[in-house]
Amino acid sequence: MKLGANTVLFGGYDMDTAFRCLAMAGYDGVELSAIGGMSEHLMLDRWQELVPEIKGLSQTYGLELLAMEQPSQDVLIMEAAFQAAAEIGIPIVNCGPGGTTGDQESLQKSIDSLGHLAEMAGKYGVTLCVKAHVGAAIYNTETTLKVMDAINLPSFGIDMDPSHIHRAGENPVEALQAVVSRVKHVHIRDCKGTQQNPGKPEMQANGRGDIDLLGYIRVLAENNYAGPVDLEIIGAKEYALEQCCVIAAESRGHMQACLQAAGNR
Repeated sequence: MKLGANTVLFGGYDMDTAFRCLAMAGYDGVELSAIGGMSEHLMLDRWQELVPEIKGLSQTYGLELLAMEQPSQDVLIMEAAFQAAAEIGIPIVNCGPGGTTGDQESLQKSIDSLGHLAEMAGKYGVTLCVKAHVGAAIYNTETTLKVMDAINLPSFGIDMDPSHIHRAGENPVEALQAVVSRVKHVHIRDCKGTQQNPGKPEMQANGRGDIDLLGYIRVLAENNYAGPVDLEIIGAKEYALEQCCVIAAESRGHMQACLQAAGNR
């Protein structure tokens, strides 16, 4: 497994700061944030001019480019994301599921859209991943299994985020066991309680909440998962740099300990 972090944690700072701090915390790589409003890192409306900077930062700080997160399913935006990923050398593009929880028509619409986008991703040689998300059409194990059954393409995979599964009222460890065969990316963070949002950034740090993240990583190890495990902490855009660094370092230490306990490192 490769330990990474989404640069959205450093959304209030430039990419150089994000790469530098994540390298100091000991991460293997990064997931680039292309999330409008939360960061100004991989801006897809001018991605071409950012290619040299991103490749340079990866080389300078020794961080592998593990993935990109772009939440929209807009076809033009997603094609730009795939083009950028192919040019920069990013293998995985994560997007949101869209739609509305409990609405079968909305679920089918999301599945159809994701299928089309996965075909497009394949043409660019990258993989599209989607995760269950609180409030969206795909939000739990049942709906994740439905999208897995409907889209059987090598350019499509599941992005598993234990915090969303936890807030859907399920056991993330058991949920992961049900879908791990198609998991190609992992977003990881902790969560205290089952409220709609994941909580304050510091409470999303691994080890601060209620989720059995050791059990979660053990399932990944037992199933020989070798892909990215990317920390995704949202809401820290206004945080002091020291706070962001503490969250990154604390979480990476917890992740490393879990991997060691699971016999993966």
